Amino acid sequence: MGKPDAEGHGPADGLPGLPPEWGRIVVPDDASALADEAAKLRRELRRAAGDRPGQLALPLLVLVVALLTTMAGLLAVAWPRASRGTDRPTPAPYAPPATVAGRALPALDLVDAAQAPVPLRGLLPAMIILVDGCPCPERIDEAAAAAPPGIAVITVAGGRRVATSPSASTDVRALADPAGGLRSFLGQPVHPGTLTALLVDRTGTVTRVLSELGTVDSYRNDLSALAG
Repeated sequence: MGKPDAEGHGPADGLPGLPPEWGRIVVPDDASALADEAAKLRRELRRAAGDRPGQLALPLLVLVVALLTTMAGLLAVAWPRASRGTDRPTPAPYAPPATVAGRALPALDLVDAAQAPVPLRGLLPAMIILVDGCPCPERIDEAAAAAPPGIAVITVAGGRRVATSPSASTDVRALADPAGGLRSFLGQPVHPGTLTALLVDRTGTVTRVLSELGTVDSYRNDLSALAG
């Protein structure tokens, strides 16, 4: 250890520039005597240096989250959107299930004007036109005129009331479907202003469904095939 001076103080006591409140300072002769103090000091310095990044990490994380949230909000506002307001997509036309064509027509009993039951399968082969959405006499006249001999043209109204045949042809059979069985078989709701038709061969198999009956040219060949 350092040697004290004549007054009993260590050799550092007289060093200039040292605050008196530090008290007595003893400088050892062997620096290894300070190894424990030096190791402790280094640990304290490392701990202090490690605390500073940890203290900065949380504010930095909060800042990053705030920036991401702001950017997401701006993108949501600026991103192009579909037309809104009065713009409406054009509704797709009603279409029956794809499995109806090729299926057997169910054994339905309809009624005539006298409310007498009429087995629908007893009138085949036939073009069956549902008129619950539209009477459309011109379309029924075209169908009656185009139907080959032996092919029945049948109009079917909803409910129990048989609609008066709008066709001038005496070959058109007007019936009603009180139970709604034919419409249920199609799986298609009434579409106002539109006729729906089924072409059914003599075995009772539905060969084609016309969800929106158009001009006769769109089904003339199908009518001819029923007669084969």
